[in-house]
Amino acid sequence: MSKNLLLEIGTEEMPANIMSGVVDQLRVLAENAFGENRISLKEITVYATPRRLAVLVKEAADRQPDEEVKKRGPSIKAAFDEDGNPTRAAQGFARGQHIDPSELIREGEYTWAHVVNEGKKIEDILPSLFTSLITGLNFTRSMRWADEEARFIRPIRWIVALCGSEVVPMEFAHVKSGRISRGHRFLCKEDVTIESPENYKETMRKAFVIVDQDERRDMIRKGLLAKAEELGGNVWHNADLLEEINYLVEYPTPLYGRIDEEFLKLPVPAVVTPMRDHQRYYPVRNEDGSLMPYFLTVRNGGTKAIHNVQIGNERVLRARLDDAKFFFENDRKKSLEGHREDLTRINYQEGMGTMLDKADRLQKLSDFICDGWNLSADEKADAERAAYLSKSDLATGMVTEFTELQGEMGKEYALLDGEKKNVAQAIFEQYMPRFAGDILPQESIGRVLSMADKLDNLAATFLRGLIPTGSQDPFALRRQTIGAVNILTDGGIHWDIREGIRKALELLPGEKEAKETALGQIEEFFRQRIKAIMLDEGIAYDIIDAVLAGPVDDIEALFLKARAMAESQLKDETDLRQAVTRLANITKDKEGGAVDPSLFEVEYEKNLQAALDEVKAEVLPLYKEYQYGKALASLKKLTAPINDYLDNVMVMVDDEKVKANRVSQLISALDLFRAWGDFSKLV
Repeated sequence: MSKNLLLEIGTEEMPANIMSGVVDQLRVLAENAFGENRISLKEITVYATPRRLAVLVKEAADRQPDEEVKKRGPSIKAAFDEDGNPTRAAQGFARGQHIDPSELIREGEYTWAHVVNEGKKIEDILPSLFTSLITGLNFTRSMRWADEEARFIRPIRWIVALCGSEVVPMEFAHVKSGRISRGHRFLCKEDVTIESPENYKETMRKAFVIVDQDERRDMIRKGLLAKAEELGGNVWHNADLLEEINYLVEYPTPLYGRIDEEFLKLPVPAVVTPMRDHQRYYPVRNEDGSLMPYFLTVRNGGTKAIHNVQIGNERVLRARLDDAKFFFENDRKKSLEGHREDLTRINYQEGMGTMLDKADRLQKLSDFICDGWNLSADEKADAERAAYLSKSDLATGMVTEFTELQGEMGKEYALLDGEKKNVAQAIFEQYMPRFAGDILPQESIGRVLSMADKLDNLAATFLRGLIPTGSQDPFALRRQTIGAVNILTDGGIHWDIREGIRKALELLPGEKEAKETALGQIEEFFRQRIKAIMLDEGIAYDIIDAVLAGPVDDIEALFLKARAMAESQLKDETDLRQAVTRLANITKDKEGGAVDPSLFEVEYEKNLQAALDEVKAEVLPLYKEYQYGKALASLKKLTAPINDYLDNVMVMVDDEKVKANRVSQLISALDLFRAWGDFSKLV
């Protein structure tokens, strides 16, 4: 007979930004706990609100199945005497397993007992299982309260634990379980009695708590859409904001507020950022994308006195926008270029100069990148101008107050100053991608400036010895490195990233030896990020290891090689792989030179050279055009000539000239494969 189960952990308000991860973590914990305890069930659902975490289990078995266990006893020699009678050792073992000595099984050198462990009732398992779900949750930061030693993300105030209609007796942090929950903090003052797990959602709904986060999210989304339609506009949606609001409310009620028309004259980011990022309000837009004089928000409660809530929200936003207007008008007293001189007051990193120094470096680094990417003279001039102005908005009042507007206000101020659109856009795009899933720079000079900024950040931070370790990455260097990789691969840009790193280091203060060390460290840092991206693409480990065995230079080419190798199934070409491995072993630590056909003594040398000449003529142009798939198909032609050569030709002969010529011939063959990396890594 099956039973429905419920565990609800009631707390003080938990941080909204961690809740999605906590829900996933709790679901996995519950699935593992019931699996390890051999409790079959139909479904596990995890619910979460700001004040509670709940696990609802449907149709859990009322007991564990019996378990057959085979236990090893004493050796046969020790278990039976010469007449075959059980010894005291055998009798003691059998007694411990609750069986007769005659039931012992002889197998191999030992005796064995087949024992059936009777399954426990679920009521006997749940107290410890439910407790393990509470203690098993990991939080970046947890807390103790009162005189408790127990830790949790926030103080636990109540626990509901039910098996069917019966309470599961348990205790955590001096809070005993029961069937009493609590409703909405303001809309339901009475205790809420949960009679059974299956009634949980509806019981809480009557207490003004929507426990199902998916239902709550849908209510918020639909409510915002409806309000926007009433106002004749569209919601400017933001997935992160929706997720945050979802875990800030238990009973969502959307409402709108008005924005004074004077604030709509400000640049859009100056209005949207205080509204969305600081107050968690949604902007409303017209069909053409322009802002309407309204905002939307979500109340944690009902409609009672909602007009007062609207007025309060309007007052708070007005104060924020008044600040934004003041900073904007004050900033516009001089041009963006005029703010550049104030960068001398802003330090970049310790020992790495000011933000003005950084902007100067970005100019030089952008010039270098433009040359490496073969951009036009006009693009180079625009990139230099964008780099010149790139950090100027950091000295403005608007960005000082709203730091998340860096780049955005630089773009707006540049446009107001009459700068070229692509220059203004590049000032904004230099920080892209700003977060996981963000878009990449779209303008060519935006890519240049973004690459320059990232390489300067990497070079400065590594030169200071601040290398990311474990989960610690205060300068977001992993994200920036992945961004640099994606800029190159998304744009199909072939460029030796090491030259960019070297130039970035050259422009920074520091000792030559320290810079060489940092160069190697940054290259390895790129290697690890590239490996992670390739794994996400589904490329096999051994192919990645083969391609990344050499230097991390042309990143776009590395990806093209890995994809071509994966698509060609080359690693399944055992004969070719063995041939390349043999070439590498024979020529290890040896130097090659020009091959002299006049020194060939046997047909196998001539055959290999003919094959090499043919394949080189095909492959080298393909390498230049990055047609690696076709190049691999051509390389396969060398399998038989190489193996025939190695099976029949003695390389290390006494004649030094012949030996050197044969080594050179094999090295010339191996070089065609070295362009790919290390074939010995393929398994």
